[in-house]
Amino acid sequence: MLPLAVDAMGGDKAPAEIVAGAIAAFEELGVPIVLVGRPEEIGDPGPCSVIEASEVIAMDADAGKSVRTMKDSSLVRAAEAVRDGRASAMISAGNTGATMASALLRMGRIKGVSRPAIATPIPVPTGGTPTVLLDAGANAECQPEWLVQFAQMGAVYARDRFGIAHPKVGLLSIGEESTKGNPLVKETFPLLEAGEWILDTGAEFIGNVEGRDIMTPDVDVIVTDGFTGNVALKTLEGGMKALVTALLEAFDENDATREASATLWPALGPLYGRLDPENTGGAMLLGVNGVCVISHGSSSATAIVNACRVAKEMVEGDVVAHLAGVIRPLA
Repeated sequence: MLPLAVDAMGGDKAPAEIVAGAIAAFEELGVPIVLVGRPEEIGDPGPCSVIEASEVIAMDADAGKSVRTMKDSSLVRAAEAVRDGRASAMISAGNTGATMASALLRMGRIKGVSRPAIATPIPVPTGGTPTVLLDAGANAECQPEWLVQFAQMGAVYARDRFGIAHPKVGLLSIGEESTKGNPLVKETFPLLEAGEWILDTGAEFIGNVEGRDIMTPDVDVIVTDGFTGNVALKTLEGGMKALVTALLEAFDENDATREASATLWPALGPLYGRLDPENTGGAMLLGVNGVCVISHGSSSATAIVNACRVAKEMVEGDVVAHLAGVIRPLA
């Protein structure tokens, strides 16, 4: 397998945690890793190789402008490594917009894809496979036909990553009825209902779903525009973080609650693990001509290991070719 290109300079905890995660991924997954960035800041790369890049795109930088002007940035060099056949995938916890722009401008789009979309796995507390939410932020404004392609790509991704033979696909709205929603949702519904988009994805359109359905096993893939998807994602992240913080504070309130927590923790520990975003492995940018995994900005070494695991599995599973096999150019 070609190395996984890890952006060593991207993320709030870069480069230390990123490098530590890359070294751990090499050891745990048995996959070659190439770190991309400034060698003097990367330090000892351990068993990993290094692609030198002198520039770093800041987390708050303008994505498009930075990618166009900072041609020796770690993100651009990572994307070029995939394009040029020196790496099999790219992983970054850096500027999300710049990661998308680098992948799109350097790797290009899969033929027929109108817009790439970020597919984010949302954990289901009761266990089982996560719900894939897309778009989670790549396209703030969308056309109905794009959402149809998101459904296709999301179904293939759910099948390849989570082994769901017949993914249940829902359209995010404010009610289950086909008459509910904004103009985008109302125009998209009949296109999804017609079923022509399914092709060989094996998917099933189950109609409109609501925000309360995201973390349930009732739906496998939820499609929406990037603005709505990102708001939903951040709301869930904030809600889960607030709930976990409140529980931990309650458990540590006094001796009685601490004793109770010791009894409850064996049951709550696995749940905490399922909900911890560090364990999801990051989101995947679907629609570009290569594997691109976008990890959380605050990623630790653990998150980077899991992001590398996702990238490895998607490369081995040939997900890009599978996506190319179902997408047809829009009329």
